[in-house]
Amino acid sequence: MAETPAAPDRDAIAAAIATPPAAPASGAREQGGFRDPAFTANRNAPVHRWAPWIAGYSKHFVEDALARHATAPSVVLDPFAGVGATLVEADLAGHEAIGFEINPYAAFASRVKLQAHHADARALRCAIDDFEAFGRTVESAGVAPRSAPPSGFRTRTPFYSAKVLHKVLLALDFIDTLAEPLVRDIFMLAFAATMVDYSNYSYEPSLGRKAAVGRPNVVDSPVFDTLAAKVRQMADDVEWHRATRAQPERPDGRLLVESFFDGYRNLPAGSVDLIVTSPPYLNNYHYNRNTRPHLYWLGFCTTPDELKRLEDLNFGAYWQNARELDAVELSPAVSAPPIQEAIAAVRAKNPDRGIYGGNGWANYAARYFNDCGRFVEGMRWCLRKDGTALVVVGNSILQGVSVPTDEFLALIAKRNGLRVAAIHTPRDTRVGSSIVNSRVPGSGRLYESVVEIHA
Repeated sequence: MAETPAAPDRDAIAAAIATPPAAPASGAREQGGFRDPAFTANRNAPVHRWAPWIAGYSKHFVEDALARHATAPSVVLDPFAGVGATLVEADLAGHEAIGFEINPYAAFASRVKLQAHHADARALRCAIDDFEAFGRTVESAGVAPRSAPPSGFRTRTPFYSAKVLHKVLLALDFIDTLAEPLVRDIFMLAFAATMVDYSNYSYEPSLGRKAAVGRPNVVDSPVFDTLAAKVRQMADDVEWHRATRAQPERPDGRLLVESFFDGYRNLPAGSVDLIVTSPPYLNNYHYNRNTRPHLYWLGFCTTPDELKRLEDLNFGAYWQNARELDAVELSPAVSAPPIQEAIAAVRAKNPDRGIYGGNGWANYAARYFNDCGRFVEGMRWCLRKDGTALVVVGNSILQGVSVPTDEFLALIAKRNGLRVAAIHTPRDTRVGSSIVNSRVPGSGRLYESVVEIHA
């Protein structure tokens, strides 16, 4: 019987990363003065709470990053902007904020949040009053809606019950009549933020049927009241944003709806002072499929082919798209012995399970680390001399093999001419996905790190 390759030695990784002074790796981690980056802290934070985003990080982490590494005005970049936590905080603090994001719904949320100080809170409150009056009128009169569900949107269970769907379509009728574009966008973002709450689906943490996790379907729901409450909260935040934003006459932050890999060379070389970002984790969380309702209902997507295009642009490749490939090789930029050893150990696991065994997961990991190499190349282009990148990543466990993603990213950065100052661990325990066998005895724990890299 062939011997199963061993997972890489953690001390060897530490030695490979180390530069004087030594960068902390396994056994030498530090919190680094960063507060917990968990996204849950944004649920009650003005403007940030406009769009729930499970894959994001907290405003408190960004505040700490800016306080430690940015002197206003700095150029702050987020290559994987999501719904804009970095961009909003950098913009509020008086920095020039630039972001890239491939998901058009997330990009829409970022842009609306960055424009919050332009909105007229009084006009927004008047629109809320009109919306509530409209809801009372059309519901009691039995008015038929003009709007229709997106034709390409398909789900195994009806996304909305008949009663809820009727109210949703009437609400969209009203939103369509709003003349002020930013007021209309705020209403649409409020709909996007609440639309799953009154549907027959929920996040557990991936989007799935409520019935599949033992929760009842939603027969009826006060859609107009829910939406009005959300927009009223957003109107409060508009006033807060206008009063809080430093130097209000400054241009808004910029959000580019394209892949960082395709667009970073359009930025002047050496023009970025600080990168604060979190690329997708090595956990197979399907960012685009989990926003499928938002993409369809807000009109950003009409066919499965358009979703496939977003998948092709994604960082790495989803396991479902990599599992049937021949063995994916590491690119020369990332082909360091510790990474090779980890992928070999994963590939050797459970060969009898076919595409569900280690080969598919090894391909998935190889594609991921190849894109880490492309990410490092982009950082080298963008960062000014002595500029800093703070990259939030979580480690992974694939087929029971521990994969220290943070240390591998640090190793790739060092191999490609950047300096690794530290690996901070402000969150030493996080919940993982069972699909990667994170609970295999002896396979280790899941944590979240901040890799601090300097040009």
